[in-house]
Amino acid sequence: MNALRLQQPSNVPGIPAHSGQLVSRFIDVEEIEEAMRWAASLPAVRLDSVSESDLELIADGAFSPLTGFMTRDDYESVVHTMRLADGTVWSLPITLPIGEQEAASFREGMWITLCNQKGVAVGVMYLVSRFRPDKQVENREVYQTTDCAHPGVAQLWKRGAVYLGGPVWVWRRSEPLFPRYTRDPVATRSLFAQRGWKRIVGFQTRNPVHRAHEYIQKVALESVDGLLLHPLVGQTKEDDIPADVRMHSYEVLLERYYPKNRVVLNVFPAAMRYAGPREAVFHALVRKNYGCTHFIVGRDHAGVGDYYGTYAAQEIFSNFSPEELGITLMFFENAFYCRVCGGMATAKTCPHSDRERLLLSGTKVRTMLRAGQAPPPEFSRPEVVQVLIEGLRVRENQQDVQMVGGCV
Repeated sequence: MNALRLQQPSNVPGIPAHSGQLVSRFIDVEEIEEAMRWAASLPAVRLDSVSESDLELIADGAFSPLTGFMTRDDYESVVHTMRLADGTVWSLPITLPIGEQEAASFREGMWITLCNQKGVAVGVMYLVSRFRPDKQVENREVYQTTDCAHPGVAQLWKRGAVYLGGPVWVWRRSEPLFPRYTRDPVATRSLFAQRGWKRIVGFQTRNPVHRAHEYIQKVALESVDGLLLHPLVGQTKEDDIPADVRMHSYEVLLERYYPKNRVVLNVFPAAMRYAGPREAVFHALVRKNYGCTHFIVGRDHAGVGDYYGTYAAQEIFSNFSPEELGITLMFFENAFYCRVCGGMATAKTCPHSDRERLLLSGTKVRTMLRAGQAPPPEFSRPEVVQVLIEGLRVRENQQDVQMVGGCV
């Protein structure tokens, strides 16, 4: 087969996708059976968890304008300039790494079957590039460090040493973890249009929503039509709050404290890179593809540890013009509860010293929750805290049972 007919989304509402048109790499339903028979005769690659989620996000248009895993030219350009080879802004490499021994059997110009982690064929790729990247350079440029204590750096070294690049054709989606809250970019755009929203602000999170998040979301809501609360539920580091626990906490918060007709909760099934400033740009562009006109960038967006400056994730956007980004950015300083002001504030509105401000790190809060200790209600709503403590207790009990069972 030389070509597979793709599904083409028609009448996609909302703002233009990044680079102009929302990509679809899902093949036409009528071709699936024949494509699967053909794929069974091809050499196959089994995707890791990151590549599997990346593949689906390429296919449904969330990663527009990408039509496949990056070729050498696009990869090199993104690593060094935060742009694709054609000049389009794109800040993170989206690659398909495999082991050297496996890669030795592949040649450019081949067709390859792509299998999910269970070994089930989900699509094919036409191999345009097979190359060995310099991971030291990739780490230094993308993560701004080569320290293996950084979770993104550690993850990069665990993945294969050779990258395969080329366009993909996909016929199978993964089973959604949260079906009620799973919508691809066409579906979110359609929902926004049904609600009559013209101005939509996106909020990325991999953490529970605490009072500071709630404050900046509601400040943003004062000037737009709706909020897309878009938690990342793909692969995260081990000490992050599990996705199912977080999702329950979002439900409780939205049910009690947000206007139901002005918020959409929708999962973002991507892996977390922890790339700080570069990931902030990536998150903004992806939310544009989901139909957002605005995007919130707060303190240390997508950061981890002390690798990035407090507001580096906001400063990086000065490298691009508003026209080439195509989404309005909403920058917020660190929000906190001030005991003297008696409410939420930032340094822009609060005149008091740090000793009057309730400031807790994410690490400190996670430690408290796992110990069954509730953070102060001024930091996080008690109902949310209760969900998190109970959810983590259940999760840890399940892990204890699994460990005991594994030793028997």
